[in-house]
Amino acid sequence: MNETMVCVVGNVATRPVYRETVSGPSARFRIAVTARYWDREKNSWVDGHTNFFTVWANRQLATNAAASLSVGEPVIVQGRLKVRTETREGQPDWMSADIDAVSVGHDLSRGTTAFRRTSRPEPNPAPDRSEPTWETDPAPPSPTDGTTDGATGADSGDATQLRPEVAMVT
Repeated sequence: MNETMVCVVGNVATRPVYRETVSGPSARFRIAVTARYWDREKNSWVDGHTNFFTVWANRQLATNAAASLSVGEPVIVQGRLKVRTETREGQPDWMSADIDAVSVGHDLSRGTTAFRRTSRPEPNPAPDRSEPTWETDPAPPSPTDGTTDGATGADSGDATQLRPEVAMVT
């Protein structure tokens, strides 16, 4: 609810590491995000500071990211920012900025890519959840037994009871 959502544009800095875990596939890689600015004195673009983020992807996103990304490729990552601080004995505090990715894609302003839809595994067949038959009669009387009007399917004694014809399409 109160999560910090970010969208970063940068380059893949490390090869994606893919793992199968108990909770499903997981992948991580580092992204380098370098600020650029126009230097009026040099009359050219200059690279500023580079920030590195560890990107974590899960489930199908992990599988697709590991199969699609290579070091140096320009990407756009959207996800939840998590900043962690860790204290290690005899060392200064260690800090990392992680992104739990919601979406990862190539930056098309800097190149082209070819999208290929992945096939999803067939889900287990769902149990039959059709509506039960609530009629007390096992089957409507046939038009040839003389108890119904063949044109309307209504009982010859009561014209208000109509039974709709059901057609099965196979």
